[in-house]
Amino acid sequence: MLKIYFYLKSERVNGRDESCICARIHYKQESISVSTGKYISKERWNFTNKLRNVLKLEKEKVIRRSLDLFHLTIEKKFNELIQHNTDISLLNLRDELKGKRIIKENGISIIEVLEMHIEYFRKKVSIAERSQATLQKYERSKELLMIFTLKEYDNVDFAWSKIDSPFIFNLESYLKYESNFKGRIGIKNNSVVKYMRMYKTAFNYAVKMGKLDRNPFDIYEGKLNIKNAVYLTPEELKTIETKKFGNERLEKVKDIFLFCCYTGYAPIDACSLTVNNLVTDNNNDQWIQTNRAKTSIRSNVPILPPVQKIIKKYKDQQTGLIPQLSNQKMNEYLKEIAILCKIDKNLTWYAARHTFATTVTLGNGVRIENVSSMMGHTNILQTQHYAKVLDSNVKEDMNKLIEKYKN
Repeated sequence: MLKIYFYLKSERVNGRDESCICARIHYKQESISVSTGKYISKERWNFTNKLRNVLKLEKEKVIRRSLDLFHLTIEKKFNELIQHNTDISLLNLRDELKGKRIIKENGISIIEVLEMHIEYFRKKVSIAERSQATLQKYERSKELLMIFTLKEYDNVDFAWSKIDSPFIFNLESYLKYESNFKGRIGIKNNSVVKYMRMYKTAFNYAVKMGKLDRNPFDIYEGKLNIKNAVYLTPEELKTIETKKFGNERLEKVKDIFLFCCYTGYAPIDACSLTVNNLVTDNNNDQWIQTNRAKTSIRSNVPILPPVQKIIKKYKDQQTGLIPQLSNQKMNEYLKEIAILCKIDKNLTWYAARHTFATTVTLGNGVRIENVSSMMGHTNILQTQHYAKVLDSNVKEDMNKLIEKYKN
């Protein structure tokens, strides 16, 4: 009888002092160990009873699902081998799990491509060039691909050279209509497009490293559905700014939100700012200098008076420039603020970034090139997603044109 259990290999740790999770496989008198490629701290492993307890951290939920999938793959490979040879070796099973036969015949496997890029991305996260949240999305993309290939092609992994147009079309279709995550069937279009772009990025990295001679995902042409961004008008922004809530919790949320409205920083960037990010230029003007966690692009913003007031208010009260609050709590409390301020909009933390682009900067005549630079975008097209062309700007420009024709 085949027995499988997971354990920590304490002597094998990554840059975050997390130990590798390995699978111990027993069959008859044989026993072998196989790395799962997943890492977790010894403290969390023990605290969650080897991830058997009800998990609250998203990272641990992802690891648990990966281990379940790995367990299923071991059993599937074992059953395939035993159907062809009743006297099998666990060494053969390990070779099958590692895809050695496939790689030898057809080159590097698709999962190896993803793992290679994830390992590279993990190094960038370790030196704060990219965000941990994006790394988790890459790991989730790998998990989705493994489930898809197991379901559609009866193999958890196969050679990259087998990826063709039907494979990519079927993968996109599976993600949209069949994938299961947190009890929800199917993934919305924009998330599907982002996952597919992640695969494309991983394969581009493999091409650059000389592992592949082409990127099979270059044929993918999925488009994001651009939605109207929620932002505050000048009147709505002023309403929140002048509102006295008489509640310390909501006052703190208001200050964090206004800080982002007047700087344009995304939540993860705003929360990571410290006094080390404050600089003074030759004109004695103060700036916030940082790199965006999502893209590692420089994003420097001059400190406006409302921002200066908030920084001064919370000085020396916490490590960062502003209080720390999770996205979930922030968005929950912003809904309260919207109701109390009688603002009929779905107010979220990210609405602050849209407000900066639209109302605070473009609405006051700041050129879109400068807005793009402050928001840490690589091109103006990205900025146009956030920055709406306001009627006031159109009217102002058209008034100039009217005067010209009058004269």
